[in-house]
Amino acid sequence: MTRDEVLAVIGRRNAAWAARDAAALAATHAVDGTVNSPTGGLLSGRSEIERIYRIWLKAFPDMTWQPEEVLIDGDRVVVLAKMVGTHAGEFFGLPAAGRHVEVEVAQVMTIADGLIVTERRIYDFTGLLVQTGVLRAKPVS
Repeated sequence: MTRDEVLAVIGRRNAAWAARDAAALAATHAVDGTVNSPTGGLLSGRSEIERIYRIWLKAFPDMTWQPEEVLIDGDRVVVLAKMVGTHAGEFFGLPAAGRHVEVEVAQVMTIADGLIVTERRIYDFTGLLVQTGVLRAKPVS
C-alpha cells in the first residue's frame, strides 16, 4: 500500500471516531482481523472488534478521539492519540464515575488492501483507573 492509501484508512477511522460509529470503526478492520487490547483481550473477527468499540462508546458517550501522530513504515502503522471524555457508563465492570478522563493511546497496526489486519492497542490503563477513581495515586513526598 502507498502512504496515501494508508493515510486514507486512518482518515476513515478518524471520521468514524468523530461520528461515534462503532460499525464504521469495525469496518476499517479486515473481516478476519485481530486486535490485541488491554480491555478486550485478543479479539478475532470484525464482530468482536465492533463489540469492544460499542463498550467504549457507551461507557464514554462524549469521548473524542484526538490523533496526535501517525508513523508509517510500509504496511506497518503506529497511531499516537488521546481519548478524552466522561466516564458516564459501565465499563468492563466499573460503574460510571462521572469523571473526566484523558487516556494516552498507541495503536500498532498492519494494513493490507485498505483494511487493518492486525492491531495492538496500548493504553495508559493505570492512568485511566486513577482518573476514574478506581486506583489512588500517592503524591511524591
